[in-house]
Amino acid sequence: MTARTIDQHREAVASLLAPLSQDRATEVLPLSSARLTGDPDSYRARTLASAVYSPVALPPFDNSQMDGYAVRAEDLAAASELLPTTLAVAGQIAAGDAGGHLGPGTAAPIMTGAPIPAGADAVVPIERADPPRFLPQEPDGSAAGSVSFSAPVPVGSFVRSTGSDVRPGDRLLDAGTRLGPAQYGVLAGTGLTSVPVLRRIRVLLVATGHEIRDAGESLAGGQIYDSNSVILGQALLDAGCTVTARPCRSDDAADLLALLADAPEVDLVVTVGGVSAGAREVVRDALGPLGVTFQHVAMQPGGPQGLGEISAPRNTRPTSTAPVKTVPVITFPGNPVSALISFEVFLRPVLRRLAGLPGPDRELRSAPLAAPVESPPGKHQLRRGILRPDGALDLVGGASSHLLHAYATATVLVHLPVGVGSVAAGDLVDYWSIDD
Repeated sequence: MTARTIDQHREAVASLLAPLSQDRATEVLPLSSARLTGDPDSYRARTLASAVYSPVALPPFDNSQMDGYAVRAEDLAAASELLPTTLAVAGQIAAGDAGGHLGPGTAAPIMTGAPIPAGADAVVPIERADPPRFLPQEPDGSAAGSVSFSAPVPVGSFVRSTGSDVRPGDRLLDAGTRLGPAQYGVLAGTGLTSVPVLRRIRVLLVATGHEIRDAGESLAGGQIYDSNSVILGQALLDAGCTVTARPCRSDDAADLLALLADAPEVDLVVTVGGVSAGAREVVRDALGPLGVTFQHVAMQPGGPQGLGEISAPRNTRPTSTAPVKTVPVITFPGNPVSALISFEVFLRPVLRRLAGLPGPDRELRSAPLAAPVESPPGKHQLRRGILRPDGALDLVGGASSHLLHAYATATVLVHLPVGVGSVAAGDLVDYWSIDD
């Protein structure tokens, strides 16, 4: 059987998952600092499901941009260095106070963010007043004394006008906007208590293998710790998904099928391991008869791949009239480096695009290799590497798919395409940065 190219398999994965972008379910996300800090994962990588409009103006009232004096501009029209204008000091206005009223011939000490009093139409920064400091207040909050100004002030100086940022009814954010600190901030600033967001893609992650055990357990001969659940779990979270990890510590197809039947409702199943051509390949044995197809992709590592649809996992008995739902399945090989590179190549860009996250596709860049390298010409090899300060690429570790430590130290994936048998030192090669 002719091996697929990377591009062909990428297209097949994208086509399989295309329906996930249609009729995406939405949910309401409460907005409050207590919820955000108490349940931060609920706010990670969220995307607006529909446009949001402001119920109020921002700022909601005219307020001071500076610490200074609120004045009537006409009172300072004749002020000059030679003939300063002196005004009586009125009561101080702090942020959170009511603005009150400013009479002619007076200046009110005002703090940043405090409301402009009725009658005032400008603010003079404190450093432009004489004296350049606030006078002591009386115990009753009133002020005594006067302050002088040596220059006119234009109407509106250092005044943040009502609605200068947002007017009532303005569109705050468009549908599809990714919510980050500034976006959450403007939503909260208008007093909104909730927003509609796209529900995250729900993924069932199943690492397989009779040999895998959780960290902390004692290992018997031939057993290993399950790193794939952590590797792919974190990768899926970074791609904006909600993940349920259910390892299958068995190589029996019946056990995997039972695990799937008892799984929660999901949008996508991702399996790791059990897809090669050997004996007791649990994913191939269990899902092949259900319609999942397995093929070899001309890449190294990560050659054995599979995809298809199966009846949606459910842990409740379907009614006789309920339609049988299907769920897409993506299967990756079990060696950790193979699994993570497979995710990078085939699944990451699709999921990030569905989540509305920036940069779904890694930017392809080029740099010279620091040392020569050999590559199987019939495969697209992806090697782990480091971009040196001088701009050259050092490869780390070998090509083998078990060298996870080398991957953990890498900052780039270097591409050696089909048809490339060797690359000399100094030759340019393409790479992806993976340290973000």
